[in-house]
Amino acid sequence: MNAVIKRWAAAGETKVPYWVYTDNVVYQSELERIWYGPHWLYAGLEAEIPTVGSYRTTTLGERSVIVIRGAEDQIFVLENRCRHRGVKICQARSGKIDTITCPYHQWSYALDGALQGVPFRRGIKGKGGMSADFSPSDHGLTRLKVEVVNGAIWASFSNSTPPFREYIGEELWASYEQLFSGRRLRVVGYNRQSIPANWKAMEENFRDPYHSALLHVFLATFGLFRPDQSGEMRMDKTGRHSYMLSLPPRAESALSEKEDIKHELAFDASLQLADKRLVEAVRELKGDTTVRGVAVFPGTLLLQQLNSLQVRQCIPKGPNGFELIWTYFGFEDDDDVMRQRRIRHGNLFGPAGLVSADDGEVMAWAHRSFKETDETGDVILEMGKGGRETKNEGHMATERTIRGMYQYYREVMGL
Repeated sequence: MNAVIKRWAAAGETKVPYWVYTDNVVYQSELERIWYGPHWLYAGLEAEIPTVGSYRTTTLGERSVIVIRGAEDQIFVLENRCRHRGVKICQARSGKIDTITCPYHQWSYALDGALQGVPFRRGIKGKGGMSADFSPSDHGLTRLKVEVVNGAIWASFSNSTPPFREYIGEELWASYEQLFSGRRLRVVGYNRQSIPANWKAMEENFRDPYHSALLHVFLATFGLFRPDQSGEMRMDKTGRHSYMLSLPPRAESALSEKEDIKHELAFDASLQLADKRLVEAVRELKGDTTVRGVAVFPGTLLLQQLNSLQVRQCIPKGPNGFELIWTYFGFEDDDDVMRQRRIRHGNLFGPAGLVSADDGEVMAWAHRSFKETDETGDVILEMGKGGRETKNEGHMATERTIRGMYQYYREVMGL
């Protein structure tokens, strides 16, 4: 990969040049250095492939992969590309198979990706066929590095990626365990959303408490989130991962007419919900919070919103677009009441719900502006400014964790 020609100004992470979001040379370098580099990418849940031979296909970076259970206690992530002529082998999103067979020339692979069959390898009636030195062991499907961590499947294209717990750091490990404790999971449903913006805009959004009650007026209107409520922002030592927790607003801190914050929140207190079950939650995880999120770089958010438990997986589609896959999950021992509650809350916070639709819209607007201004402007990230960005904070008026991510990003990208 050729070096990126453009240089990021000395202003540092408080100003992100527009071209970082739109330049194709930058994007191609991101694929090699980040998505196919020493980073863990979310590949799925164990619960999605419960039996031997069950599989799902997904995309990591821009590469299609097969996530498959090869044995009772073995999960493999394989590039979905035949080693013969490069054909995408599995077209379906999910299924169950005994062998992995390419539709073009019927090369067949075992569930661990090992090549086990080549039609006419010895030729036909002694004529043709593969050369005598052809070795099936050298032509298996490309196998990624895999760790299954408390029910979540993580994969990496690089063998030098550190163990997952070391990767996210001890600062965030306890937060990860709150969502993935090892309790057996059950999938509740899926959403898929295409957004015409750069994938890093989603990374920023994962780490941005500043917008939560300003853009998402539903949250403030119905008491789910306020910018003055107690919370916590935390990063790992590298700055690439972050954790956000917010506690429910306390009754004694209710807004008054004299508070300036009243005028910053464009909500209408006269609005009422016809079905209040939409915002009613029961405590189920450790702690009092009903909103928490762990952002795992690059491209994954593990999230609790009320009783909706989600994984949001970002898939880059060039510099000017990305796909967001939402996987909603619960626990194997959930009763029907809890399952319906999870579905209800998932719909509230999903891409067509009353909250998250806002994010996709404003990211698209911003990206359109980046291109219209000939990429000469800068995104300003100065909320909560100060020092090397590894400090944790107990308030929401900050963009510190976004700057922490960009400090790491610049180092990896050589910008």
